Amino acid sequence: MNISMYQASTPRFANILKNLSGILDKAQAHAEAKKIEPSVLLNSRLYPDMFALARQVQIACDSAKGAVARLAGVEVPKHEDTEQTFAELKARIAKTIAFVESLKPAQIDGSEEKNIHLKLGSREVDWKGMQYLLGHALPNFYFHVVTAYDILRHNGVEVGKRDYIGNP
Repeated sequence: MNISMYQASTPRFANILKNLSGILDKAQAHAEAKKIEPSVLLNSRLYPDMFALARQVQIACDSAKGAVARLAGVEVPKHEDTEQTFAELKARIAKTIAFVESLKPAQIDGSEEKNIHLKLGSREVDWKGMQYLLGHALPNFYFHVVTAYDILRHNGVEVGKRDYIGNP
């Protein structure tokens, strides 16, 4: 049995984004319990040249919505990068999940050979749909989600593998 492009993308993005939202709940509770200003966690990073937590969440959302939109051949929704609170980041995640889940299997299935063209910084790249999803979109998405998780774990938020993986 072949796995569909829809099954390899939409449910995976939605599941992990829901888990990320739960992780942010734990981060907010941690900040409240430890009397830590939430902006301290939201602006934390693993290393000075890496993005802060808030930006990691924004990019994870952008990766998910961009991937399914490109595969489905629809316009990528635009979200302003203005979130400065846990509630605002959770709202962005919720908007992203709603968009990702609004796409139907028929819109994404069959996109294995679809031409995907992206401008990444100063370079332009071309992929086929399957190569784009499995070789770029999913790894990029997971990188930013796990980096957000790692930032919070490094700052003492009690999260574990189960929080990250959830119930796929």
